[in-house]
Amino acid sequence: MGSELIIIPILFGVVFGIAYLYFSTRNKERLALIEKGADASIFVKGRRAVAAPFWKIIILNISLLLIGIGTAIFLASILVYSFGVHDDVAYPGTIFTLAGAGLLVGFNMTKRLEKED
Repeated sequence: MGSELIIIPILFGVVFGIAYLYFSTRNKERLALIEKGADASIFVKGRRAVAAPFWKIIILNISLLLIGIGTAIFLASILVYSFGVHDDVAYPGTIFTLAGAGLLVGFNMTKRLEKED
């Protein structure tokens, strides 16, 4: 009974530990570069002013993911009722496959969107 309750604090601890190590290491690296006389401009990411807005990229990827999942459910029901494929195999298989295809298409469209701007 008690083993289920300890999972959540362990997960929070792992996330906190990873974040702590990331930020403390980044801070130490930056301090070492500053001590050696490196220019502070290397810490600013070179973001283009005409890059595609973040919200467009998020909406594009989420919409393509949902389109892929919806199409997968439709195709899985066709596989189950027309071809007799087991629903334990048809639904997860088509959902994961077409959701991944949707995300891949979204990635390629995002690259093209950023290249145009």
